[in-house]
Amino acid sequence: MAILKPQIYILDFGSQYTHLIARRIRQLNVYSEIKLPTVSLEEIKDAKGIILSGGPASVYDKTAVKYNPEIFKLKIPILGLCYGQQLMAQALGGKVSPGEVKEYGFAELEIEKKKKSRLFAGLKNTEIVWMSHGDYVSKLPKEFEAIGSTKDCKAAAFENKKQKRFGLQFHPEVTHTPNGMKIIGNFVKICKCKKNWTMHNYLKQAISDMREKVGKRNVFMLISGGVDSTVAFALLNKALGSKRVYGLNIDNGFLRLNEAEWIVKKMKSCCYANFHQADASYEFLDAVRKITDPEQKRKVIGKVFIDVQRKVLQSLKLDHDDWLLGQGTIYPDTIETQGTKHADLIKTHHNRVEIIQQMIKKGKIIEPLMHLYKDEVRELGKELRLPADLIWRQPFPGPGLAVRVLCAKKASPIKNVNKINRTLNAIGKFHDVTGFVVPIKSVGVQGDNRTYRHPAVIIGNSSWDTLFKVSGDLTNKVREINRAIFLLYPGKIDPKKLKIKETYLTKQRLDLLRKVTAIVDKAVKQKRVGMRIWQFPVVLAPISLRGGESIILRPVYSKEAMTAEFAKIPWPVVKLIVKKIMKVRGIDAVFYDVTNKPPATIEWE
Repeated sequence: MAILKPQIYILDFGSQYTHLIARRIRQLNVYSEIKLPTVSLEEIKDAKGIILSGGPASVYDKTAVKYNPEIFKLKIPILGLCYGQQLMAQALGGKVSPGEVKEYGFAELEIEKKKKSRLFAGLKNTEIVWMSHGDYVSKLPKEFEAIGSTKDCKAAAFENKKQKRFGLQFHPEVTHTPNGMKIIGNFVKICKCKKNWTMHNYLKQAISDMREKVGKRNVFMLISGGVDSTVAFALLNKALGSKRVYGLNIDNGFLRLNEAEWIVKKMKSCCYANFHQADASYEFLDAVRKITDPEQKRKVIGKVFIDVQRKVLQSLKLDHDDWLLGQGTIYPDTIETQGTKHADLIKTHHNRVEIIQQMIKKGKIIEPLMHLYKDEVRELGKELRLPADLIWRQPFPGPGLAVRVLCAKKASPIKNVNKINRTLNAIGKFHDVTGFVVPIKSVGVQGDNRTYRHPAVIIGNSSWDTLFKVSGDLTNKVREINRAIFLLYPGKIDPKKLKIKETYLTKQRLDLLRKVTAIVDKAVKQKRVGMRIWQFPVVLAPISLRGGESIILRPVYSKEAMTAEFAKIPWPVVKLIVKKIMKVRGIDAVFYDVTNKPPATIEWE
């Protein structure tokens, strides 16, 4: 039963933000649908507009994504974003070239007000926008004109007013383009769309879809205790009834302090008699005991989840063929795990490991929330009348603290380390700071591609504004860097005395991080600075000065996790947190991650 009908079609070229475009359109109460670029005109015949997404490829080389060129013959508005803008330019006779300067992060867009573009109606002469690209449009097609530029990109925005064709080099869909919603709203108006999306309508559609997919089978739902899986569990109970849904929470040993007990207490308070918990902490810890690679760690943890689920299924004497596996997967989980045909793999989420992918192909998985973002899941939770303290829990990764305890056999080699450090200090000199590169690595996302690169340490007396600028300069200008961390304690570090300890995932290290995470959480709550913070990972890193390890604080602001800005906690609170952490035995240093996403991911692994 089709309750919602799409009005705008988004052609996905592999951007990490493709579904975020759909989310922004839903915020305008308009429903859209994502299609492959090779979509036939018959499939989108009722479209009122088309958006071409960004993507990690280059339009001029062999990685270019195949698409249906007939779309440009349609007499409806078309908006190209980043890769989509470049594709439009090349397809219609323009030229795309590699950029001498790669833009990752904030930029100032100068709008050509005299051109009076409807796309920029209501905007100022200068707007802050979010860039993530290496190529640029070096020559415009005929009958197109530039309507906006940045310091490093003359055709950051262009249009063909007569044919209603628009191209933007930046991403209006991310929250870091402050007036991006106005731009998307203007495009929706140009398309003459009618409002047809509400969360109430989505709930009715989701219930109808689940009943159709499940049929006469039942659902075995894995519940982490976070908002996603809890809302999915509530939704399944509403659609199918509690007798056809079995909820299982697996304690993997990677939870925060006293979290397993909290989850049981909270689910009982919601009157879910079909909820149970299994302790499998030994199985998980044993499986990852000697693993240091973050991708391998995530994949192993994902497989163990399924192994434990199947053991429980067998112990209950439930027929495997009669039960689907339910997961609280949301869209950011899928896109970072190469969830669309042309996307790059950023990191493998535990609910997207190979065994899960095989089960998806066989129709053995049901994921009621897979097209939603965290803020939409919370809206749905309200619609289902779940308690506020469940709905507003901070996001926590499925593998838990396992991906916040960094492991290493030895230091990660750095080519041309002296040259890199000279470059870092030359850049830092403009901001009155010094720094050096650290021989460990973390995951990042730059230009829609996964990176696995080194962090740079920043040392000096700096304000948040200065750290914001120097972090952007380092990650934009030094290829080997995808993250910057500010030294909070001690005041100075001699890079020659810094060691990378041989460390693995052990209960002792997990307990150490549990203790520090509890200290941080308590301080943030007591000082009431956590309301704006989307997520506050605390990382244990094998960076040793006196035989111990280091803590990296990673609080971020975000709304949907696809982009994030490092959180600027008041300095007195930061100093209080550091003071308390340094009383914990085994901690040598404390750092503060001052990198936005992109170029860094929120989690380090």
